[in-house]
Amino acid sequence: MAKSLTTYISKSGHSVSSACTRFWRWLGRHWRRSLWQKIKIIGVCVVVFWFAAAYGIAQWYIHHENKPVALGVSFIPAYARYLGLDPQVTMDALLNDVHVKNFRLTSYWDIGEPSKGHYDFSELDWEFAKADKAHAHIILTIGLRQPRWPECHPPSWVDTSQPWQQWYPALKNYMAAVINRYKDNPALASYQLENEYFLKGFGHCQDMSRQRLVDEFNLVRSLDPHHQIIIGRSNNALGWPVGAPTPDEFSISIYRRVWDANATHRYLEYPFPAWYYAMVAGWQQMWTGKDMIIGELQAEPWIPPGKSILTTSLAEQSKSFNAARLKDTIQFAKGTGMKGIYLWGAEYWYYRLTVLHDPSVWNTAKQEFNASTH
Repeated sequence: MAKSLTTYISKSGHSVSSACTRFWRWLGRHWRRSLWQKIKIIGVCVVVFWFAAAYGIAQWYIHHENKPVALGVSFIPAYARYLGLDPQVTMDALLNDVHVKNFRLTSYWDIGEPSKGHYDFSELDWEFAKADKAHAHIILTIGLRQPRWPECHPPSWVDTSQPWQQWYPALKNYMAAVINRYKDNPALASYQLENEYFLKGFGHCQDMSRQRLVDEFNLVRSLDPHHQIIIGRSNNALGWPVGAPTPDEFSISIYRRVWDANATHRYLEYPFPAWYYAMVAGWQQMWTGKDMIIGELQAEPWIPPGKSILTTSLAEQSKSFNAARLKDTIQFAKGTGMKGIYLWGAEYWYYRLTVLHDPSVWNTAKQEFNASTH
């Protein structure tokens, strides 16, 4: 056995050495040719080096920390109601049947302060009460831009088309009221400040000024220095989060199968492998020292624009999402090395179960969440 292993290593080393020798001979022959040939060689070398470095960073991130994966869901009562569901019954089912222990909840400004200075926290109160009773943990999104269309959720008495300095004091007052109400709740784990704040091409949002984001970050930190602050990045946006503010943790959204409304007008599968997102998280951690979670992992259909999921056939919905895709997507997410994974579309799972009478997605979710806790 030892002799065979030694022979294998010797042969492997000889093969690598031979390959390197052939490469340098090829490079020497082509380098002496035209300037254009040299430019092509440099380009190829740069691309090869980039992929090698990116893959190496990804593998380092995937294997650098041995922690269990924690699955969670985003939950939005307003969307449950849109689907014709009772939000409280839906959350109870997620807690007691799927056994979800990690939630990302919203604090929409238009719901929490329907008229100036008059707060209504009844919805968030029962969400926190249910999570606390089940010993579940909550990421609470705060700010103007929060998950689900139209992304920004100002109340009717606020005009966000005006310069942000005019309406921002009212937003600060609301954010302070939210933080002070829930900062001592045992279920609160962290805050997510805004949602994909700098994503200009999606949502009805008027302002993306960094100055406001920095001021919001300082506000949250001053009111509650004991809970972590998360800032989210969008799906496949390029660039590195080097500008202020620097949160305690970043999150990223991952959508894999969407409807391409621009060119092909058909369903499109993003070609990025799991190690690409591991590279993004690894490079970020090396650069900033901050880790990353998947704050929004696609786990519901992406239907063509202009259509409602309420009038879209189950067959059409399944073209972009079904039970098999849910299972595959969760495995994909685990392959990124990120340990916090929050799935997007839990309300839809219950809608598919109770309204469309298809239990496949719900049962798959139960299996995956049960497996993640053992």
